[in-house]
Amino acid sequence: MTRNGGVESPSHRLRIHPHDTPHFHSTVSEHKLRRFNYFIFVFRLAAFCFSLSAAIFMIATKSDSTRWFDFGAFRFVVAANGIVALYSLFEMVASAWEISRGSTIFPEFFQVWFDFGHDQAFAYMLVSANSTGTEMARQLRDIGTCDAFCVQSGIAVALGFAGFLFLMMSSLLSGFRVVCFIIKGSRIHV
Repeated sequence: MTRNGGVESPSHRLRIHPHDTPHFHSTVSEHKLRRFNYFIFVFRLAAFCFSLSAAIFMIATKSDSTRWFDFGAFRFVVAANGIVALYSLFEMVASAWEISRGSTIFPEFFQVWFDFGHDQAFAYMLVSANSTGTEMARQLRDIGTCDAFCVQSGIAVALGFAGFLFLMMSSLLSGFRVVCFIIKGSRIHV
């Protein structure tokens, strides 16, 4: 029944709600979405490369008297960069999946929040580890025991900061996807 006492028309009962229909995308919006996903993939690839390089470079640093695992700050740098490299590898696979299949690995709601939350947490962990490593490298240089070990550890920390910058860019893009999901109900912004 309607408000005025009449009978509902059959077309009203058969109405399809907008959230029940599949999303229509023009070729322009498909192109924009694909380009956006390529940007995410490239930033994740760069974060992976720099974080893995930082971890390997730190592990490869050695001196006659000191090694990287003798310092807690450098152990933190290796662990954080290693974790971010593994996470970035997983996210690269997820991005490649999304580019090739047009859908996410997990349900869309979970994928959007998973990406954003982990990007944020790992970015903070990485900047914290690299800041700690920077301070340790500076202290070693101030003591006067700076040899090749000190220079190599500084390079490893710099690579870690580069990994952080690319992870931060990924985090900004995944944050944009969260906002689109909240506003439109879909990660797709176009």
